[in-house]
Amino acid sequence: MDSDQDWTLLLKDHPIFSLPKNLTGPTTSAQSALELSTNTLPRFKQVDSENDGPTPSGRRQAMILKDADLIVAAGKELRMTSLGDAKLSRSTRKSYKTLHTPNIQFEIHQIALNPSGKLLAVAGAFQIAVVVLPRSGFARLVPDAIDCKSVQIGQFFHATGNSAPIAKIDWHPWGEAGATLLVMTVDGKLREYDISVDTEEPQQVLSFVPERKFKSFVAEDQSEREVASFTLGKGRADWGPLTIYAVMKSGDIYSICPYMPQNASIPSSYVHSLECFVAAKQEFLAQGTSIATKNLSTLYDYQHKYITSLIKQLPPGTVFPAPSRSVLMHPPTTIKSQPMRQGPFLLQPSPRSLEYSEGGDATDITYLAFGTDDEDSEDGGAETEHLGVMMVAYQDGKVDVFLDVEKVEARWDIKHVSNRDLPMLAVYETIDLGLVSTLRGISTTPDESPILSLLDGNHPVFLTDPIHDDTLYVYHAFGVHSLHIGPLLQSLAVALREDDDEAETSLDSTLQKSAGTVVQPILTTFSVERRCSNPVVAVAIPNDVYLTYSIFIVTSAMRIEVFPLSLRSDSPRIQPKQIEINGTAVSSVEPSTWLLPMEGLKSYVSLLGTEAYKPPPVLSRTTGLPSNPKLSLPKDASGSKEFMLTPDTLRFIGTIVGKISSQIHEIQLAQKAAEARATLQQQELVRLCGKCKEMDDQIQQMKNVKATAMETRFKKIQEQQKSLLSRLDRTLQGLMEKASPELSEHETKWFEELKRMKEEIAGSTKYDEGSLAARTKLLEHEYERLLPGLKALLQKEKQRKDKVADSNRTLGFSQAFELGERSNLERTKISNIEKELSKLAAKVDLTLTRPPPALPAQ
Repeated sequence: MDSDQDWTLLLKDHPIFSLPKNLTGPTTSAQSALELSTNTLPRFKQVDSENDGPTPSGRRQAMILKDADLIVAAGKELRMTSLGDAKLSRSTRKSYKTLHTPNIQFEIHQIALNPSGKLLAVAGAFQIAVVVLPRSGFARLVPDAIDCKSVQIGQFFHATGNSAPIAKIDWHPWGEAGATLLVMTVDGKLREYDISVDTEEPQQVLSFVPERKFKSFVAEDQSEREVASFTLGKGRADWGPLTIYAVMKSGDIYSICPYMPQNASIPSSYVHSLECFVAAKQEFLAQGTSIATKNLSTLYDYQHKYITSLIKQLPPGTVFPAPSRSVLMHPPTTIKSQPMRQGPFLLQPSPRSLEYSEGGDATDITYLAFGTDDEDSEDGGAETEHLGVMMVAYQDGKVDVFLDVEKVEARWDIKHVSNRDLPMLAVYETIDLGLVSTLRGISTTPDESPILSLLDGNHPVFLTDPIHDDTLYVYHAFGVHSLHIGPLLQSLAVALREDDDEAETSLDSTLQKSAGTVVQPILTTFSVERRCSNPVVAVAIPNDVYLTYSIFIVTSAMRIEVFPLSLRSDSPRIQPKQIEINGTAVSSVEPSTWLLPMEGLKSYVSLLGTEAYKPPPVLSRTTGLPSNPKLSLPKDASGSKEFMLTPDTLRFIGTIVGKISSQIHEIQLAQKAAEARATLQQQELVRLCGKCKEMDDQIQQMKNVKATAMETRFKKIQEQQKSLLSRLDRTLQGLMEKASPELSEHETKWFEELKRMKEEIAGSTKYDEGSLAARTKLLEHEYERLLPGLKALLQKEKQRKDKVADSNRTLGFSQAFELGERSNLERTKISNIEKELSKLAAKVDLTLTRPPPALPAQ
């Protein structure tokens, strides 16, 4: 696949992105049902259990990638096609398979693939089902519809008239066989279903919203009792993986710890690491005698009891430091108290509000951790491997970035232990996606509804990049944005590497100087002309070696947009040898003990300075995304392609032209700076050549004066080295005969491998035609057979060229240059073939005849 243009052309008219059957008509109502405008805004805000229409309201994820297979939800239908087959055979007819699932009779809002890739969770506004996906090779089946087994989940809780709407569904990564499905409803109930055990009754139920007390009045808003989303915590040697975070629509964040699936598959190394973590806490608290210390000691006693119960479930052979492996475990029953709901989190300092925004409900939450998958990293990511970053998105386009500096620990609802302390999150920054400023720039008449009211139908959703953990995407009703938090991690890595004495001061100064998250708009779906938008309903990023690293975006009108992404070989936060903060280079490279600089003035000062050349940001696109967002606007319901010129469109065009002009000016300045740098490097090259010539002369003088003495000394050292090596061989052989007189298992395997390689090269018998030696002789025979013909053909070609040269004495310069390039290319190919033949002959220890000399270029 060449680029995004190939993917766009391949998927543009693909039938898998056709509209659902109930929206295939050309009526205006069918088209407007997919748009977010002031007329359709009530449909985006209302949730009706009896009539769940096609309006793309609430949380949407209608597309997902399973390896190289694409799964799309359109209405009540699941469609599936193979991108790998479509990539290899572009000339074939584009088609897809429909997954026949009679149990799914609701509009599909969310789909989620389990860790094993065999089950697909499907959720509507109120109902949930699980579909067993077909095996690979389904595209070769003749029928257009494939019968798939499907079952509805928790019908008593999610399929009745008074059921609470579904906020989010997700699979737990530590569920046994990938069968643990988590379902969060708006009323704050998180239900855990084990598909392999029972699809109707949940295994566990967690409550993030306490029950209202009878005959009591509490002054609280309804949004404080409605859950918007949830996410799982992360970590390595702490309680992060056993923590669940939930965000209310009001923005309050709560957590419950510990939580593990009823049938969990947990790495044994994590259990041992958690045991060491709790033991270190207990040892530290044993030195204190205050009341707070006693309360914490009681808490850590409960944690120790919890960990001890987990360790008892480990099978023999998993004692640390044995290799880690996943072990089937169940939640301990030794502690009768329920895990306590912790929160709301204290946000310090208070997050700022966006200008000209009345605020909005929180819509999604995500938790990012770094270095948790690389267990062998020693110093590269050690500074940030335990750092957690939490992000919360809001309807008005605000994204709050929090640092989880005080990790949540396990707590239980114990009466005699005070639990008044609230957890805390450090507010790092508040990101503005620019939605409010975009809508405020559109003029409205007094009779029209305020355009800012469209934010009430917005529902931003996070999607983490599967390859780069410091990049995530936010898709919403007005487009898609990319968030890169690499600069944040670099700044924190610099501060955390400082000495402990200056850690607090360095951290404060670094956070004040550090840059924020890099925000880049990718796609815009809002039409300034028609004042409406097609919300983005799905974003997917392939994580398969057979597919190009790209981002696939689908709007509510089933339009697909593809953008290529750039792979970064080494993340700058993994090995931050030198990081710049506001132009100040902070190096972490240890000085060499062999190449120590001389004291005093330097003997040579470079014209280039001490800092490496850094290309201007306008010339380096590390992500591969375009500089300006692409437009994917709603189509006119009447089918008219005429462009209406209004003051709003003129203002929009002027803004875009201003941005492009500014980028052109930056590129011109960057070009001049690059040319100046190239000139300086040429001058430095001349100086370096002169300096090298001077050093070479000095070396020659040293060789002439001390050549004889050094040569004699080298010979003596070589003779001593040979005697020492022989003595070492004899000593080592004697030790091996005493320690292991017989061949070890590895030596026996090695000799067997040598025997197998000998048979593969020389053959098992004298007349083995499959051996490499026989095949090489056959290759030599074919080479000798073809060589005379090639020589005759070369002679004819030479005669033909002579005739052509005689007839075209007046050949032009450009034609001669082109013929010369073609001749050099062919000569290079012949030379490469000769080298490959020589390498093959060297491998099988054969000697080829000398090839004919190359003819001089004409």
